[in-house]
Amino acid sequence: MARPIYFYAPGLKSYQTPEFRQHTPAAFTAVSVTGNSCALSCDHCQGQLLRHMRPLPEGASLFAACQQLARKGAKGVLVSGGAGPAGDVPLTPLAEELSRIKNELGLRVLVHTGLVDAPQAQALAEAGVDGALLDVIGAEDTISQVYHLEAGVEDYQRSLSLLSEYGVPSMPHIVLGLHYGHWLGEEAALDMVAEFPVAALVLVVITPLDGTPMEGVEPPPTGELEAFFRHARAALPATPVLLGCTRPMGDVKVGIDRAAVNAGLDGIAYPAQGTVRYARRKGLQPIFSETCCAMLPLEIQGGA
Repeated sequence: MARPIYFYAPGLKSYQTPEFRQHTPAAFTAVSVTGNSCALSCDHCQGQLLRHMRPLPEGASLFAACQQLARKGAKGVLVSGGAGPAGDVPLTPLAEELSRIKNELGLRVLVHTGLVDAPQAQALAEAGVDGALLDVIGAEDTISQVYHLEAGVEDYQRSLSLLSEYGVPSMPHIVLGLHYGHWLGEEAALDMVAEFPVAALVLVVITPLDGTPMEGVEPPPTGELEAFFRHARAALPATPVLLGCTRPMGDVKVGIDRAAVNAGLDGIAYPAQGTVRYARRKGLQPIFSETCCAMLPLEIQGGA
């Protein structure tokens, strides 16, 4: 039987190619509990990624917002937001609503945490969230210079440790080329992730955004990215490793996506046109989904 490869097109943005297109954009939606606000204003984003999410007005009910999404056909939701000065997303006060969203609405619930402390890990565990997404950074200079955060590599390790300790499935992300397009700390981040029983690893590639300090940054060469993909695949042989939403567009994206297929990654979000055909030529069996790629562990378990 051919090995499956999963392709994802969640409703975070409109997506359509001749090979794969969305049918239910509302199937998976991201909600920002801080609107467009982020205290860190990291050099690679400066809050722009929050604009692709549904903003939750101050004082509004997260449960009510998700209730509306469920009526429109949502099967899952990513609860995210900008980070506070300490690098955390304010999710702990929302634990009861997260539990209700999962248990009363039947939605899959992923959360984007930022740095995690013990109270948040316990709250997420008690809420029964399906997964916690957090960027893992392996270089002190990147934490201070790109994220403008007074924290250390050990804080990211502690976050992974706490999620593991409290039984919250973690889906860490590593941004390749995060230090202004240069390699710095990615290997250390991968080593850190490999210490814990993570549910999945998501790899993304630095993408220059207009109006940010990184608008002119070039990502690492595709050959180097493929080498890292292969390293990650070998480091986590029993764990889903995926190419996530964020990476440069155009011909660069085509090359990166083919590199992911060549390296044996399990899935790709928003595949470039031609990637599905390329995977088939490699003998793989495409499977399509309109959820977040971090949901793959649940899909494999038959629970998505």
